[in-house]
Amino acid sequence: MRRSQYLLVLFSLAFSAIHVACVQSTASMAIHQEMITTTPLPILHFAASPMTLTPDPIDELLEDLQATPVRFVFPTQIANLGPDWRPPPYNTPLALRPEDHYYFARPIPSGEVNWPNPSYRYGNTFFSDTTVHTGVDLGADQGADVLAAGDGEVIWVGYGLYRGFEDLTDPYGLAIAIRHDFGHKGKQLYTLYAHLEKTIVWLGQRVKVGDKIGTVGITGHTTGPHLHFEVRLGENDYYSTRNPELWMVPPEGWAILAGRVTNSYGHYLMEQLVEITSLVDGQTWTVKTYKHTAINMDDEYKENFVISDLPSGPYEIKINYFGVNMKTQLFLYPGRTNIIHFMGWKGYTLEDALEESVLSEPPVP
Repeated sequence: MRRSQYLLVLFSLAFSAIHVACVQSTASMAIHQEMITTTPLPILHFAASPMTLTPDPIDELLEDLQATPVRFVFPTQIANLGPDWRPPPYNTPLALRPEDHYYFARPIPSGEVNWPNPSYRYGNTFFSDTTVHTGVDLGADQGADVLAAGDGEVIWVGYGLYRGFEDLTDPYGLAIAIRHDFGHKGKQLYTLYAHLEKTIVWLGQRVKVGDKIGTVGITGHTTGPHLHFEVRLGENDYYSTRNPELWMVPPEGWAILAGRVTNSYGHYLMEQLVEITSLVDGQTWTVKTYKHTAINMDDEYKENFVISDLPSGPYEIKINYFGVNMKTQLFLYPGRTNIIHFMGWKGYTLEDALEESVLSEPPVP
């Protein structure tokens, strides 16, 4: 009985311990449940925000261009190209008005001095008062190419052109003459090329405009290398010349001025100085009227001075007449002959007069 009582006592103690543990566990769970039910859960608040999109590469490029503007670099403009620059000449033939006859190309190529010497133009004197210039001098360097001014046949090669027979002392020196395939108003046209260093054509040879026929030299009566160029109308002789500046095409965009300078009674004034001043940049050109010996005026213009290679634009013309500066203004149109007539105390007659308010622009037709 004692063994049974002992086991019963142990069982009672074990049961009591289990009961106490269960009670404590229940109490602990109740306390934990109370904590769960009495502690409020945090509430999360989300602020509304716009949708974020992946940037478009095109938009990024445009933004970069706006932030850094595109800059273009242009060549530096040259304000003044100087007196030794010319645009290329017009093509031949050129006649923007019925009276014009710019039939001949320049006999010196572009890049060389192919414009008339301003101090010794057609109709001027230089060596003596009795020796009148019957052509123009183009001051290219010695050895520069000389070109045919138009299509035609070579009718002279050598020395002696002035006298018509071979002569090593001839004032023209080594020269070439061409009879052209065209004329003017029923008259034959010729061109002459003098003071050459050498020739590369032969008598009777056919040439085309722009063909090389020789090189610039210093033969004959000359003070230095240049090409003496003449235009002859009707006959191939010293007394049949015309002013080459009315026959050679001008540079593109540039003009020619021709004039009649007379006294109040209509008599031509010889070797009268004419001043032409640009109203754009103030540059001044001068030209003298013809000395009449061996000189022929144009059949239409009846001029006694011509000056070519003038940039188109407004100009002032001045002639000192018996101590009084007589002035006028006009606009020179490109690619054509522009005409003035001075008549002593009667003043000027202009083909195209300008009002002061429009000096920077061509007159409206």
